[in-house]
Amino acid sequence: MREALKEAKKAFDIGEVPVGCVIVQDEKIIARGYNRRETTNHVFNHAEMIAIDQACRYLNSWRLDGCTLYVTIEPCVMCAGTMIQARLQRLVYGASEPKSGAHKSIVNLFDYDFNHHVEVETNVLTKEASAIMKTFFQELRAAK
Repeated sequence: MREALKEAKKAFDIGEVPVGCVIVQDEKIIARGYNRRETTNHVFNHAEMIAIDQACRYLNSWRLDGCTLYVTIEPCVMCAGTMIQARLQRLVYGASEPKSGAHKSIVNLFDYDFNHHVEVETNVLTKEASAIMKTFFQELRAAK
């Protein structure tokens, strides 16, 4: 999760919502991502989507069997659905996202009876993940 926080800092530094992500297989980071939706003007460029794309290319497969995705904030419906479709083994996230979270906050997409189940662990380095988000939005409001 500390590596995901480093990715979130990269997003923060370029004015993006500071969400960071890494994907691990066999205790090795195989993919990294941070939000770039604003800088690229592309809706898919969430941290998780970027990392999932990299992991698929690295593995030369759309299946992320045996992989764990670490992300600083609870994923949205698009990212959660992609995790299910990619057969991700495990999701670990830091802080909840009350406005768009797809694990507990708005809906629990992982509770539905899909053909694949993703294990989910929450509240890992929550204070750190929340702090970078709070700081980002405080600075954004102050700049306006």
